Amino acid sequence: MIFVLAFFLAFALSLILVPLTIFIAPKLGLVDDPKKRSHPALLHKKTVARAGGLPIYLSVVFVSLIFVTLSKQVFGIFLGGLILVVVGLADDKLDLPTPVKFLGQFLAALAVVFSGVGISFITNPLLVLDPSGFGIGNVIHLDTLRFSFNLLGTHSIIILADLFALFWIVWVINMVNFSTGVDGQMPGIVLVTLFVIFAASLRFYPADPHQLLVSQLSLIGAGATFGFLVFNFYPAKIFPGDSGSYFLGFLVAVFAILAGARVGTAILVMAIPLLDGVFTVIRRIAAGSSPFSGDRKHLHHRLLELGWGQRRIALFYTLVCAILGAIALTLPAFGKLFAGVVIATIILGGLLWLNSNLPQKAQK
Repeated sequence: MIFVLAFFLAFALSLILVPLTIFIAPKLGLVDDPKKRSHPALLHKKTVARAGGLPIYLSVVFVSLIFVTLSKQVFGIFLGGLILVVVGLADDKLDLPTPVKFLGQFLAALAVVFSGVGISFITNPLLVLDPSGFGIGNVIHLDTLRFSFNLLGTHSIIILADLFALFWIVWVINMVNFSTGVDGQMPGIVLVTLFVIFAASLRFYPADPHQLLVSQLSLIGAGATFGFLVFNFYPAKIFPGDSGSYFLGFLVAVFAILAGARVGTAILVMAIPLLDGVFTVIRRIAAGSSPFSGDRKHLHHRLLELGWGQRRIALFYTLVCAILGAIALTLPAFGKLFAGVVIATIILGGLLWLNSNLPQKAQK
């Protein structure tokens, strides 16, 4: 019952704060005006509010203060999220240089890592092939190499675990940001992913009491995202902007770690946007352009070229993520690895075919 209440309170608060943001955003210059901003990926014709991260963040924080037991990790999430929302809002208004945005993402990741969030182990997916695991066992430990120092007390850096967590968080933030294509696409992906993380963490509660925190935070994040999605679905009345995509990507990355290093689960659920993002970066670098330069060659753009509408594309992404989420919740580690390889092959094959057979239309 407490889970349902937390979800619906976050949903209701988001439903209240999003319209207020839509009203306030134009007064602060936080809008996306296609007449003033030239970008090849723009699809809308009218000026739309561009500050979606603010109501989502406030909803998550306020509801968490009611239902969640506060801890150093929770405050680390609040601080990291605040950094991303501030940087994202500044970028929504000023179009910050890429290095500045990366710095904000890195600082946000550091905030949660220093609060004790780290990937201390990953499941050994090859154990089923070799029960001995080559001496590795059920998991591959990343917390054996430590560096201790004294600064206003004794501190310890778990080198591999913390570096892996930093890379994972920054990577997911950017891949989720790449998936902000058509109206409702990115929030739908995140909504499903947060539900899957909730279900994955709840399976290990009460055996692992820590999973109660992850379950609560995941549902609160899902409620706030759902409330935003109501206004972001086509035709969107508000865009997530970088503040929204950064913060939601951050939540997915951090909650996947807190749920017992469910990194593989999150990767499988978000296989399409993650692979599309990786393919986009490689494609742009191979073409001699910046990996963060805009174009119309993302999967969602290609589907538009095939005649799909924005609602259909958003629902397609959401449905596929839900199917992959169900698979991720039922398969063991090796099964997830096998499914990931098969899905990656299909997605990358589809991307290569679309980019080779629709070259002219994408350049409009």
